[in-house]
Amino acid sequence: MQPSELAKFATALMMGYYLALPRTNIKSWPNRLIAASIFILPALIISLQPDIGSSLVFISLILVLYREGMPGYYIGIALAGVALSIIGLMFPLKWTLLTLAGLSVLTLLILPKKRLYFLLNGLALAFASTTVFAVAQVMENILAPHQQVRIRVLLGLENDPSGAGYNTLQSLIAIGSGGWTGKGFLGGTQTKLNFVPAQSTDYIFCTIGEEWGFLGATLLMGLFALLIGRIIWLADKQKDTFSRVYGYAVAVMLFTHWIINIGMTIGLVPTIGIPLPFFSYGGSSLWGFTILLFIFVKLDAERWNRL
Repeated sequence: MQPSELAKFATALMMGYYLALPRTNIKSWPNRLIAASIFILPALIISLQPDIGSSLVFISLILVLYREGMPGYYIGIALAGVALSIIGLMFPLKWTLLTLAGLSVLTLLILPKKRLYFLLNGLALAFASTTVFAVAQVMENILAPHQQVRIRVLLGLENDPSGAGYNTLQSLIAIGSGGWTGKGFLGGTQTKLNFVPAQSTDYIFCTIGEEWGFLGATLLMGLFALLIGRIIWLADKQKDTFSRVYGYAVAVMLFTHWIINIGMTIGLVPTIGIPLPFFSYGGSSLWGFTILLFIFVKLDAERWNRL
């Protein structure tokens, strides 16, 4: 089993343990930082492999803290950072920074002349400028050339149908050719003739879309949504904090894998190599999600024993 798969349920268990401690108060800054470090540290270590997909799974565990009472503006700041990152990648750095500075000056002219507004405007400008500059540096100096091309193709800055965009293009063709009801089990031409690379792992969803069509793909997505919703519902009913937090962590990990994997196959997310839970070929992924899920099933069974 890959270390990142072991780290997933270890991190979920550790988050449940820490947030269940009587002294832990998620509304205090020190406790928030410690709780965040539980999933940020493995994310940083795994990113050195590099395995960006698994790192994103760990980062998404911030949603668990939000569910436990962390203020929602942290999620807003994270979404703003994502939007600024996309803007910074799509436009030249110089013009992006000048535009941010211009918007900051315009905001100062419109808002009342108060020290608080001046301070908030300065912090917003510093955050936006730092984010845009950092993303540009990561893009140019840290990411591998093939990763840079994938991001540019995704954003429409380049057109490379025979190179970096080949996988996604063939995946879209396979899904589109499935129509409403698909071509039948093992009847796909794009997949069975090996036009789609990694069709049994990262691009497994395009196989489902081609063989079972729109209806089959929708049914699969509905089943995933039902599973994740059921886990959250059961987590809300747990009597102790540890079981509740662990359940939220399982739901968030499944949700992140589900969204990113399907997003890759339909061209909404760069190809970063992340499996579809319980469907993609690979023993590590299957065992990892099985352990995650069955630990939660055991915890929920203990809830019934305590009633």
